[in-house]
Amino acid sequence: MPVSPSGDPRLRPPPAVFEITGALERAGFEAWCVGGAVRDALLGHPHLDWDFATSATPDQVRTVFGRKRTIPVGVAFGTVGILDGSGVMHEVTTFRRDVRTDGRHAEVEFGVSLDDDLARRDFTINAIAFSPTTGEVRDPFDGRGDMVRRMVRAVGVAADRMREDRLRALRGVRFAARLGFAIEPETLTAIRESAPFLTRLSGERVRQELEKTMDQVDAPSAAFALWRECGATGVLLPELKGGESERAPDCAARPGLARRPGRRLTRLAVLLSDIPPAAVHGMAIRLRFSKQDAQWLADLAGAWQSLDAAISASLSEGAADPADVRRWIARIGRPRLPAFFRLASARWAVRRLGGASANVPAAAAVSALYRRSLRASLAEPIDLSDLVIDGDDLRSIGVAPGPRMGKTLAALRDRVLADPSLNTRERLLIAAREMLNDDE
Repeated sequence: MPVSPSGDPRLRPPPAVFEITGALERAGFEAWCVGGAVRDALLGHPHLDWDFATSATPDQVRTVFGRKRTIPVGVAFGTVGILDGSGVMHEVTTFRRDVRTDGRHAEVEFGVSLDDDLARRDFTINAIAFSPTTGEVRDPFDGRGDMVRRMVRAVGVAADRMREDRLRALRGVRFAARLGFAIEPETLTAIRESAPFLTRLSGERVRQELEKTMDQVDAPSAAFALWRECGATGVLLPELKGGESERAPDCAARPGLARRPGRRLTRLAVLLSDIPPAAVHGMAIRLRFSKQDAQWLADLAGAWQSLDAAISASLSEGAADPADVRRWIARIGRPRLPAFFRLASARWAVRRLGGASANVPAAAAVSALYRRSLRASLAEPIDLSDLVIDGDDLRSIGVAPGPRMGKTLAALRDRVLADPSLNTRERLLIAAREMLNDDE
């Protein structure tokens, strides 16, 4: 691996970084590493994505690396993606400065200096550039000093930075929560003053910020406490009421750099688990989640709200009744069973941390119930599809298609949940005939 002449041992980028900067410099352009990888390297944190700033225009970058290695990911804003030898894409952006902005979308101007480019960035810890070739670190706003002070501070005038891009308020909160930093007072004031204008952010941008918080922050409750303090919660997520559900994501596994979307969605489900399911679905659609994910979040919230008390009480009394376990699985749904237990474990864990003891299941009891539920879900009849008879069988004995048939199948399923031995064709048809006679 090439070794940078930097005196800072933390700045040791991979070979692809030297290859990209070297190619641009041999073509006569400046090339610097910028952004999150530089920040995280200086903080000693794991980092994956090395991005670059250059004096080359997007067309010149594409000429240097060829069309096959470049992707025009945001040419209007000066950004070209370059594929390294492993197929990893790195963003290379032309030095730029903002000409005008509406608080979310900026019109940029190229042909400026690196210092001009760094001056348009959001926070000092993100306004540091590093040259792999010379080892120089360009830090005009003392971002390294703010790292030592453990401070998130806006570049220049904080109010101006927030007006230029309202998303910066949420980014500042996320950086503070992720790094365990304080927010510098002027910057915090500017973030608070931005709250009424956060409605300019698209639902998709808010969703992405939530997802990044769940991915990157060990204890998301710190971020959501700042959201609430700064007024962002009331503007963007008024359905959230605070309390246990905002603390519980801390007890759910973080996706981390491996980008496990299932864990991310589970953490979000924990956050939303006290909101009525219909409201969860509406919020998720507003935030541009897929319809499938919106329904998944709503279904988990509904399952938790309907089963929390029953499961807690049952486990506090000892082993749960097998019929109850089957009913719980049916209410949760087989595909959602692992996620439900992760959600429930997080909610019960935060109660235990808060000193609650009455009707709060022990972690060992929850783990045992989860294993038992998995076995039951695979071996026992749980869903309507597990019944040995179907609609055709019911029609053969005179049950008309429509609501009555659905009601009859549901009733038969409930009987089988109570006693799986009833799941035979003969016994279910006898029960169905009895129901049909009772209705006449």
